[in-house]
Amino acid sequence: MSKSIIYGVDVQFGDCDPAGIVFFPNFSRWMDAASHHYFTACGLVPWRAMAELPGCVGAPLLEIHTRFHIAATYGERIEIHSRIEEWRGKVFIQGHRVMRGDDLICEGRETRALCVRDDSGKLKAVPVPEFIRSACA
Repeated sequence: MSKSIIYGVDVQFGDCDPAGIVFFPNFSRWMDAASHHYFTACGLVPWRAMAELPGCVGAPLLEIHTRFHIAATYGERIEIHSRIEEWRGKVFIQGHRVMRGDDLICEGRETRALCVRDDSGKLKAVPVPEFIRSACA
């Protein structure tokens, strides 16, 4: 089981559609930010500064699934609870639960690959090193 890290978001007027409900793509944007926050909150340096993994560019998104339960609106404080659900060699599954207090707003699952830039400049997925897995445990 991995750590669960919380990323807070204050919903702004511009995050909402004309009906005053958070426009759904913003949840993907916030989950992406929560993903990056997760690793630094686990004590890791930003991907591009990782000396132990030369050429690291990060963990690009390969797939995302989102399920919405209730709406959120302007002026609310929401929290994104993130954790690693599964490590799979070169990819990992990260889960996010968007909460307002005890209310579940939506859930998201992301599949990401850990990538480096090789000598030719191309991106390639590499196995997730043990030091990253350990930091998240």
